[in-house]
Amino acid sequence: MNRSTIVLGCSLASLAFAHDAWAQPSARLQVTEIKPLLIRAIEQGAAHGVLIGESAAYVRQKFDASTPIEIDVRALHALPQPGCSRLEVTTRQKDVLEKTKRDDKELVYQLSYCHDGRFPAKR
Repeated sequence: MNRSTIVLGCSLASLAFAHDAWAQPSARLQVTEIKPLLIRAIEQGAAHGVLIGESAAYVRQKFDASTPIEIDVRALHALPQPGCSRLEVTTRQKDVLEKTKRDDKELVYQLSYCHDGRFPAKR
């Protein structure tokens, strides 16, 4: 085995590891509301959760889907107010029934939020 074979093998192993890490994010935080994920994303840059409880039951019933409701939040940038950030929220659920058709659904939106649980004041 020569040096280029070893380097190529290591590169492919690195890509495989990166793909597995992307495909299977670390354990999702179970939440009954989105606020803990917003705060964690402000603190750590990103947060990954799964909705449980009454809210999840309502959404599952509304869309006739038994699959998990996943929520990913990432910080886009800090805002002028200390402890506040612009966040992007992605909510997804597989096998959702809408207008007699089953499909995977995803909703992406942005909001501004502060670590202390408030929305920043408009200037």
